[in-house]
Amino acid sequence: MNWWLPPQASTFAPRIDTMFTVILVLTGIAFVLVEVGLIVFLVKYRGRPGRKAFYTHGSTPAEVIWTAVPAIAMVILGITSNGLWVEIKGRHSVPADAYPLAIHAKQFEWWITYPGPDGKLGDDDDFKLRNKLYVPAGRPIVVTLTSEDVIHSFYIPQFRIRQDVVPGMEIRVWFVATTPGEYEIACSQLCGMGHYKMRAQVVVQTQADYDAWVQQQEAQAKGAPTS
Repeated sequence: MNWWLPPQASTFAPRIDTMFTVILVLTGIAFVLVEVGLIVFLVKYRGRPGRKAFYTHGSTPAEVIWTAVPAIAMVILGITSNGLWVEIKGRHSVPADAYPLAIHAKQFEWWITYPGPDGKLGDDDDFKLRNKLYVPAGRPIVVTLTSEDVIHSFYIPQFRIRQDVVPGMEIRVWFVATTPGEYEIACSQLCGMGHYKMRAQVVVQTQADYDAWVQQQEAQAKGAPTS
């Protein structure tokens, strides 16, 4: 799907893309059928000299079919997508062992707070970076989002995650990155004149590389030389 969608770089991406494709195909088929039917009826029943108009109530079986089929399809899509929604956004969806990070949004930057080597936020060994999000691949990550001023939106296209960041609220979003590499955080909510420059870099590393990076950051914070 990379030729028309961003590369998949999280565990959510394949299922979300599948749901997107199914909905696109079904709505595309419905669109084509309706438009073809409209054209056929326009041609077949167009006004002609000497031809009288014919009024009919219609066909009850046809009305039942074209009402029931879309309704059934919508119910199936609703049930299927709800399961995916609960898995991603549900109140109890975050894994218990998820690695915690905190991101504070403000015009027009992202401040990321990392736990130190103990893996817990709120301790003295926490450290912050501006517009740099480092995460280990293959591990659940839970991010607590806050905003200082207006509504922002935390969006990583390759992870298929998007979450509004609302002032006065702490909102959690979680994901599992799968592919080491560099990606981009974008704010997908118009947040002011500098909205276009509210970008941050996401770096997905192996667990070993991430652990070494955290230790390096901790050493730098203490003023010790790094290896």
